[in-house]
Amino acid sequence: MARAVPPSEESNNSPSGDNVLDPAWDVELLRVLVSRIGTQVEAQWAIHPQLKQDLLPNEWQEVKDLMAKVTDIVGNRFSEALSNVEPMPPGNA
Repeated sequence: MARAVPPSEESNNSPSGDNVLDPAWDVELLRVLVSRIGTQVEAQWAIHPQLKQDLLPNEWQEVKDLMAKVTDIVGNRFSEALSNVEPMPPGNA
């Protein structure tokens, strides 16, 4: 699921050497995950819970519709790429 990542130690130091804290955090708002088992490809998406709460119902529906399209496109492209790859020959253990 989505997560917030605290700033690194390097980002807390300004170039001038003053140790001014930078309040910026890297926040993962949206994630698309494509996985496969054998020839089966699955695409999923997740959204940060706070972002979901902040959206109006019609905005949330629009996000869901768009992300369904994104996961279809990504999943289909991944599946096409897999179909063009020759299977690995069986090995000897």
